[in-house]
Amino acid sequence: MKPFRTLESPIACLPRAHIDTDQIIPARFLTTTTREGLGQHAFHDWRFDEHGAPRADFVLNRPEHRAARILVAGRNFGCGSSREHAPWALLDAGFRAVISSGIADIFRNNALKNGLLPIVLPEAVVDTLLAQPGLRLQIDVAKRRVYWPDGGFIEFPLDAFAQACLLEGVDELGHLLAQSSAIDAYETRQAGSTAHGEPRHVA
Repeated sequence: MKPFRTLESPIACLPRAHIDTDQIIPARFLTTTTREGLGQHAFHDWRFDEHGAPRADFVLNRPEHRAARILVAGRNFGCGSSREHAPWALLDAGFRAVISSGIADIFRNNALKNGLLPIVLPEAVVDTLLAQPGLRLQIDVAKRRVYWPDGGFIEFPLDAFAQACLLEGVDELGHLLAQSSAIDAYETRQAGSTAHGEPRHVA
């Protein structure tokens, strides 16, 4: 994963609530264990008609939103079945952050493991954003803030471990492997203490 420190981007807006993982990436496209290429199937049934032609009225098909790296959606985003392909598809489609007033826990956890930042903001704030497609926002992961063009900002919740992984550009395993020297030193100290008859304390 690439380190995620700041992001400045226009927003693409999906003013729909309860967008589930099957709408994000339909089950029939879950035939791969790699991320590459899934972006073309993100929101497939909304983006294309029955003949495979792009729907001109769907927001993500509009030229002015193709540069958007921030997706703003209605409440309860990512609900439904658990599938890591959902954040994979969004990432492959170019998104690095999703803003909603409510994000399903399993989707949130899968997103963070893969470098997609789920941001939960008050519903009134999200409604304001949904009314301003194309608005340019800036996200600062270290400060846990979303900045408006006028310099105003709002803070968002993000636990310290997830924040550290995003800033370092690693997943959970990568974060642990980065601590291998400290872990080895600890194990050496503990082994030495046991060899000299000192009691080993278990937390």
